[in-house]
Parts: sequence; C-alpha cells; structure tokens
Amino acid sequence: MSNSAGAVRNGLVLRLSVPAAGDLREIAGEIATKLAEQLSVTTTEGGLAEALDDLARRVEPANGDEVAFEFFKFDRELKIEARCSGRASHARVSLAS
Repeated sequence: MSNSAGAVRNGLVLRLSVPAAGDLREIAGEIATKLAEQLSVTTTEGGLAEALDDLARRVEPANGDEVAFEFFKFDRELKIEARCSGRASHARVSLAS
C-alpha cells in the first residue's frame, strides 16, 4: 500500500475475495496484517488473522465457496465484514490513538 499511516479517511479501505479454504485463504490474513500496519490498528500477534478465521467460520462457507472480506475505517475503528452465500458477519478492531 502506498498511503502513509493514517492517510485513509473514513470509508471503504479494501475489498478482498478469497477461496474459503487453502493457501489463498491464508493470504487474506497476511494482507489484513499489512493493512493494519498502515492504519495503526492495535491487535495482538496474529489477532487479525484469527479474527478473519472467526468471521469466515461464522458465514459458514461450503467447499468451493469464496469469502469476501471488506475493511472499513470509521473514526478510531476498523470494521471488518465477511460475506459468503448471502450470509454476513462483522467485527470491529480499535485503531491506535
């Protein structure tokens, strides 16, 4: 990402669709971690990847399904939404002060 930390205003930051299982699914956690660094998100080590895994489980993907993740910045929070086959779930992570 070419933006400097904190340069993103409120709104959609990133949309990412990945297979529900396999190597490409793991890339979503790595990309989310890089995004978190850019936005100064405070999480524990591996916390964001675990949050994505939890969200993916909540939308109950079947074999061959894709899970779409959307990342939104709202004031001092990062909202992450997961969508799959008409189901959706979300989580919020605080941004560093």
